[in-house]
Order: sequence, then C-alpha cells, then structure tokens
Amino acid sequence: METQTASKTLWAVDPAHSEMVFKVRHMMISTVTGHFNSFDVKAWSYKEDFSDVQVEVSVDIDSIDTKSADRDQHLKSNDFFNAEAYPKMIFKSKSFDGNSLVGDLSIREVTKEVSMDVTFNGIAQDPYGQTKAGFEITGEINRKDFNLSWNAVTEAGKIVVSDKVKLALEIQLVKQ
Repeated sequence: METQTASKTLWAVDPAHSEMVFKVRHMMISTVTGHFNSFDVKAWSYKEDFSDVQVEVSVDIDSIDTKSADRDQHLKSNDFFNAEAYPKMIFKSKSFDGNSLVGDLSIREVTKEVSMDVTFNGIAQDPYGQTKAGFEITGEINRKDFNLSWNAVTEAGKIVVSDKVKLALEIQLVKQ
C-alpha cells in the first residue's frame, strides 16, 4: 500500500498588503520611521500552521524611504548600507516555533543570526478565491553589528542615530 505524503506549499508576498518598517531614535529625542518599498518574501511549508516554514526575504536597499530624499541618499551611501556594492538585504530562516522566527540576516558583508517575534493571524480566502496568510513580525537589531556604524554628535552632546533599530513587518502571503 502506498503512503501519501503532503506536498510542500509555496507562498509569495502580496506587496499590496504588506509593509516593512524600521524605527530609529534620532538625537535620542524622537523616532524616525522608514520603509523599504520593494521586497520579496517566499515561504515554503508542509503544514497549514506554518510550524515547519522556511522563509527567504530579499529587500532592495535602493527602495529605502524615510520621507527625506537627502537622508535616503545618505542611508544608501557607504556610511550605512552601501547600496551600490550591497544592493540587497537577505534573510533566510533556520527555525520557527510558532512564536519566534530565527534566521540569518545579511546586511552589507555581515551575516548574523537574528530572532523575530511572530504573530500568525491565520489564513483566509479573499473575494477572488486566493488563499492568504497574515503575519505580524517584530524585532530589534543593533545596526553596528552589520557595519552600519556612521554616527555624529550634536553640539549639545546628543548622538544623532541610535544603535538600536526596531523592525515591524506586516506580511500577507498568497498561496501559489
């Protein structure tokens, strides 16, 4: 008698219903919010609860948007991301326990393991018959761990950019 095995399901990002946001303290008195407007997310899973999910994320550094063209150009420069030499930020998962997604994040020439908190909001079918899955993902990295080390000090002695970067992703996937 043959044993039937479940097939692995591919999920792809729904860019119209997903966003990738980061927040950084500015001069230690306010927070600057930025987005990456172009990114790709692919996920593979055998299980509907995503407990065995494998995830790959590719982010276009050139798509950074902080509502300031000058700041965006500075962030793309060698002081920070060096978008010309390193046009992509890459994340590849290692494990997901239902609450934490652990994987390798590569920015510039550095790859480090990071852990992100995940809330799986479930699966639903949209009015067009597409099956979608929704996730809220949060975490924090130290930008200096990835050689994003530029900084300055104001006349008042305030650091211009904090080392901590908060990440907040709203990801909706479409079953392929």
